[in-house]
Amino acid sequence: MLSPLFNQRFVCAEHPDGELRQLGDALGTDCLVIGGMIDRENGFFRLFRTDGKRNEDWYGWHAEVLAPFTGTVVGVSNNPVTNTPGSMKPSLPSFIVFRRADDLIVAYAHVTDIRVRMGDRVSAGQVVALDGNNGFARAPHVHVGAYRGTTPFQIRWDLRAEHRIFPDQN
Repeated sequence: MLSPLFNQRFVCAEHPDGELRQLGDALGTDCLVIGGMIDRENGFFRLFRTDGKRNEDWYGWHAEVLAPFTGTVVGVSNNPVTNTPGSMKPSLPSFIVFRRADDLIVAYAHVTDIRVRMGDRVSAGQVVALDGNNGFARAPHVHVGAYRGTTPFQIRWDLRAEHRIFPDQN
């Protein structure tokens, strides 16, 4: 179970077993910030404000990305190329890799403006980057993968912690 990825409402599309096989991808999930609600009774959840053809149209574009748990940063890579929504560049994404005390590894991909370095200690919920659109990505989102050793894990979000972040939106 991981702490919430964003301090805003988000949805995730999971990669089913066998779709992606590489550690960090296998059983991973792609998460996007949603918006569009006018108030508690009106509006529709949406991924983008207009036609979605510009990164700035997406509710998640440059949203703060939060650390998944208290642990250590064990990997960081930066891809400075930003994709245009609807197309992707065949390259590695920007990413951050975290290790928890029990050796669980969590990787975040497609982030930008990375605010941590190798060896940094992070706390659950700490801002570590912004939502980006780079590498094999068609739109602003964060891919999250988890594994220990060579065993991938299915992601589960701490919904109680999520409620504490934005209680009025539930």
